[in-house]
Amino acid sequence: MIQRHISGNLDESLADTPVALLTGARQTGKTTLAMEWAGRRKARYFTLDEAATLAGAASDPQGFIENLEQPAVIDEVQKVPALLPAIKLRVDRDRRPGMFLLTGSANVLTLPKVSESLAGRMEIHRLWPLSQGEIHGRHEDFIATAFSKRPPRAVSNGLIPLARPITVGGYPEVQKRKGNRSAAWFGSYISALLQRDVRDLAHVERLTSIPNLLTLLATRSACLLNTSDLTRDARIANSTLKRYLSLLEMIFIAYRLPAWSVNLGKRLVKAPKLMLCDTGLACHLLGADENRLNGDATLKGRLTENFISNELHKQATWSAVSVRIFHFRSASAQEIDFILEDTRGRVVAIEVKASHTVRPEDFHPMRALAESLKSRFIRGILLHDGRQVIPHGANLWSAPFSCLWSAGES
Repeated sequence: MIQRHISGNLDESLADTPVALLTGARQTGKTTLAMEWAGRRKARYFTLDEAATLAGAASDPQGFIENLEQPAVIDEVQKVPALLPAIKLRVDRDRRPGMFLLTGSANVLTLPKVSESLAGRMEIHRLWPLSQGEIHGRHEDFIATAFSKRPPRAVSNGLIPLARPITVGGYPEVQKRKGNRSAAWFGSYISALLQRDVRDLAHVERLTSIPNLLTLLATRSACLLNTSDLTRDARIANSTLKRYLSLLEMIFIAYRLPAWSVNLGKRLVKAPKLMLCDTGLACHLLGADENRLNGDATLKGRLTENFISNELHKQATWSAVSVRIFHFRSASAQEIDFILEDTRGRVVAIEVKASHTVRPEDFHPMRALAESLKSRFIRGILLHDGRQVIPHGANLWSAPFSCLWSAGES
């Protein structure tokens, strides 16, 4: 059985906090984790996917919460946002830890009907699709290793090359399927998202334009977000595009990788990069299998960068070192794919190359950043499709992608 690394964080939260919220896309395993926790804690389990439970909770949110015995699990809480203020009132009278575990397939804290959050009363955990470490039985923490004093470490049998994991992605159900069966699952998944989540959340009627937009987003994964180009190519109004993008982010299908901004005495590009939360879904939308990926260097480069972004974000949810993740690009076209910044302002720079060849000039942007940041710069790592870890000067390394699945070191 696959062990989700975030489950320990969930247990820690509910040991001293009244409420925990587990969010993430549908079919990432939230319900499984919630039911496992309910079984261990002998908690009551309710899902708002059931019509009777949904009707009861929606008709009288306050009464529904007041009559629940704790601990309790409420699955798909985004279906009745009014439950959150009711939970807030309940918790304010009794701050025992572990009272409620909530799950949501939409970011409930961004829903317009939610007037009050549970700030200070609730911890939020994001469940992504499976990381490669979870799929292959490793408890990886590349982020902690990157901020440590140790050099990067390659992992034996470390998933080289990446074409297969990129095209399969991380949804648990897809791991068991092959060929057309994976395509059938992704097709059904997209239909379910449109009919259940997008329509329920925003009452969007013109659903036929969203699959086309999703495909356009897949073609632009790991690129700077240009809404003018998307509006033109999708043939929809700019206001509609912004609304649809917000919806796709709300249901954890796409996200924006923000630009890193720091006073370096130069003009910086502030536009975010667009990423899809699962490259298997992106490949399905593009009709891209392993052969096409290996035969199209541009597509492979973008999807590899998107894949690495997803793996870093997954690991950030359990890493021993807390970081925020950005991209960096100056007006003079100096670019670094990922900037990891910890709570102390220290920085690790990550560059991605979907090839074996590493050239000295590939390190120029990281060298310039190191000179600007001085002691804040911990190291720069160029991840590539090779097998050896090689130093390239002070705090600069080229390393195989397999380093992503190494255990953390302090």
